[in-house]
Amino acid sequence: MSYPLKIVVIAAHPDEAEMYAGGTVRRLADKGAAVKFMTLTNGDAGHHEMERGPLKRRRAREAYAAARHLGVVDYEVFDIHDGELVADIELRRAVIAAICRWQADIVITFHDDCPGHLDNRAAGRVVSEAVDFCMNANIVGYLPPLAQAPICLKMTDYGAIPTHRHDVVVDVGPSIDAKLRACAAHATQFLEFAPFERGFLAEAPREGDWAAERPFVLKHWPEFMYVVDGMRPALKARYGTERGAAIEFAESFDIAPYGRQVDAAAVYELLDL
Repeated sequence: MSYPLKIVVIAAHPDEAEMYAGGTVRRLADKGAAVKFMTLTNGDAGHHEMERGPLKRRRAREAYAAARHLGVVDYEVFDIHDGELVADIELRRAVIAAICRWQADIVITFHDDCPGHLDNRAAGRVVSEAVDFCMNANIVGYLPPLAQAPICLKMTDYGAIPTHRHDVVVDVGPSIDAKLRACAAHATQFLEFAPFERGFLAEAPREGDWAAERPFVLKHWPEFMYVVDGMRPALKARYGTERGAAIEFAESFDIAPYGRQVDAAAVYELLDL
């Protein structure tokens, strides 16, 4: 029997895996990969009007709706308050269990050591500490350990942009609409909270108006949609000079110094994108 490539994307809040890795995930799912999203908080602080309880439930519904656009087969939301994520032993054990239960070949997560949201940094830190224990049968004894360490990739966010390396860059033009639909499914963030915080709430379209949502998300989050400075050499190396120069939408990953150590060529061969 042939088993699919298994990937887990571990973020801090619902909507982040979609924004930073959604296009790559959609393309992998289309090729038969089994993808799981995991967010280590429930996102219950991310709104200017809603209280924690109703917001938590709404964000979970948004996450499940977004998963359908990306072909994600499992979306796990930890019930930890937004803004209170701590990379402690209990969380590390839960992350080890999740990686082992999924039998992940690839783990995608945040950078652990840079400026930015403390929850994001804590998510990256706990994954970096958990991965090397995933081959040990005694840490989470009720689950089989991994046979080999997973390849670990770091996705970018606002705080990581200055230090992020474009080791592996994927053309997400074929999946950009699926990614944008997944982002728009998180209306609390893309149509409400972030526009309120950043001062363009009056521009936000009505939820469900896809014709208006698409250009709105592209306009206000371009650095996570379009090819940006630094990506082009990797794109040309992967796809050839002509195609690499023409690619409009891409996602970038930094090969982590933990997990199975491979070069970019090995990652591209495994992803086959």
